Amino acid sequence: MNPAQTTPSRRPARRRRFGWPQRVFSQVLLMQLAIATGVTVLATGLFLAPLSAQLDDQAMRRALAIAGTTASPRLAADLTGTPFSARGPVQTEAERIRMSTGAEYIVVMDTRGVRWSHPDPAQIGRRVSTDPTDVLAGREVMEIDSGTLGRSARGKTPLRDADGRIVGAVSVGIEYDSVRDRLLAAIPGLLAYAGGALAAGALAAYLISRRLQRQTHDLAFSDISALLAEREAMLHGIREGVVALDRNGSVRLMNDEAQRLLGVGPEAAGRPLDEVLGEGRTADVLAGRVTGDDLVTVRGHRVLIANRMPTDDGGAVATLRDRTELERLGRELDSTRGLIDALRAQDHEHANRMHTLLGLLELEMHEEAVEFVTEVVGVHRATAEQVTEKVHDPLLAALLVGKATVAAERGVSLRITPDSLLPDRLVDPRELVTVVGNLVDNALDAAAGTPSARIDVSLRAEGRTVVLRVADSGPGVPEERRELIFAEGWSTKALPSHGKRGLGLPLVRRLAERRGGTARVAGVPDGGAEFTVVLPDALAEPAPETAAPFGARTGAPSVVPRPGTFPETVEEAR
Repeated sequence: MNPAQTTPSRRPARRRRFGWPQRVFSQVLLMQLAIATGVTVLATGLFLAPLSAQLDDQAMRRALAIAGTTASPRLAADLTGTPFSARGPVQTEAERIRMSTGAEYIVVMDTRGVRWSHPDPAQIGRRVSTDPTDVLAGREVMEIDSGTLGRSARGKTPLRDADGRIVGAVSVGIEYDSVRDRLLAAIPGLLAYAGGALAAGALAAYLISRRLQRQTHDLAFSDISALLAEREAMLHGIREGVVALDRNGSVRLMNDEAQRLLGVGPEAAGRPLDEVLGEGRTADVLAGRVTGDDLVTVRGHRVLIANRMPTDDGGAVATLRDRTELERLGRELDSTRGLIDALRAQDHEHANRMHTLLGLLELEMHEEAVEFVTEVVGVHRATAEQVTEKVHDPLLAALLVGKATVAAERGVSLRITPDSLLPDRLVDPRELVTVVGNLVDNALDAAAGTPSARIDVSLRAEGRTVVLRVADSGPGVPEERRELIFAEGWSTKALPSHGKRGLGLPLVRRLAERRGGTARVAGVPDGGAEFTVVLPDALAEPAPETAAPFGARTGAPSVVPRPGTFPETVEEAR
């Protein structure tokens, strides 16, 4: 067997590459250290550069001051009144002053530039090594120059007698090595201060970088960039609304779906949430003033489910799901189940009636059988005719006939009040179907099981305004709860099949307010509750050809929907 086949393959070891670090913490720390070091070096250089010139200037001014003190009228008198000598009074006075001031040399010269004093007596009587023209012309001179004693900082001043005439000059030199020594002596202290400043800057840079490391979770810049790109793609790609708030309650970001669900634009970013959404349950839920999971709220015509999660910085992130279609399907399912129950009851009642009719026929009681069939048919026809005489819109009439059948099965009498009259001029029939359906369902639940259970429905037209009243014989609504029942998510009933309650009455009020109307509840004298909804501009302008009652425009008999057979779109909006 080939040994190469039995030896497990080894992956080549990766060489450790040294280069620019990837972590935000490391990059920021290195950049801050580089900046601190650069600033320290620059500050030190900027301090040392003028320090050298300053020390030179101080040395030259000191030499000039010594020369000015030395050039006294007494020295001028000794220069002009005593014979030239290497041990004369001029040399003696110059050396005395040099020793006391620490100068490198003090040279006294006459108008010819010949030295009368010098630290080296051998130089006395010789001409000075530098040009004395300027100083002998009466000008003071400061310079850094080289002479017989080497490089020095010099100060020269004219020597005048008692009458002010120039009789010579005094030149004083400060050893330049001493100036350089002072500069070099200042460097260690300066570097110590610079090192201390650099250490403090490095410590501050480290602390800042550590804080940044915690805040960025030790990510690399490329990771942060990728996260931002992924966040943008996720926020604008998901079909849920996302709203981020800061600690002050202002909108930090809002994705496209949230803008669509809430009906706002991109300008909402940076503005307070209450200013963007206005007062209402939606703003309360997103701001955290209402707490809980899967909170139901209504925004415009949409039913939304909201969840809110606080963040570490004091803000929060809220998610919104559009439950409008699901809520509609759930309500349709409830309505369908109610309709099935009503049909089942009708089928049972129909079977009993057929058995009764069969018994009458077997007993050859033909007249009684005819009377029985006439009575049964008349009851249903009377109910349908009562509705269609007062309500001329076919969709709404079908809804009320169906509700009357369901109410009768539950032992509740549903009737249209005598003052009702609604023409067939509804601008949006489904809108009124939603309102009437919700109110009748609530009234039916409240009245069922009470003595003499009844529901009174009043539909009147006042110009183009529709006024709807639904009264029941139930327990009524306590006064302290009459506003609370219009809040989204509030209900005293058990959960339906679709899992949510407390949406019907808020939708009713929202539809009314959207048209500029009102929805309110009050009590009735003999017990129960009465809901009143006002819908302005719900009717179109009357036309001459629509003046005839519903079902009588063509002269044909009224077509009345049979109980339990109204179109399924009647319940669609609910």
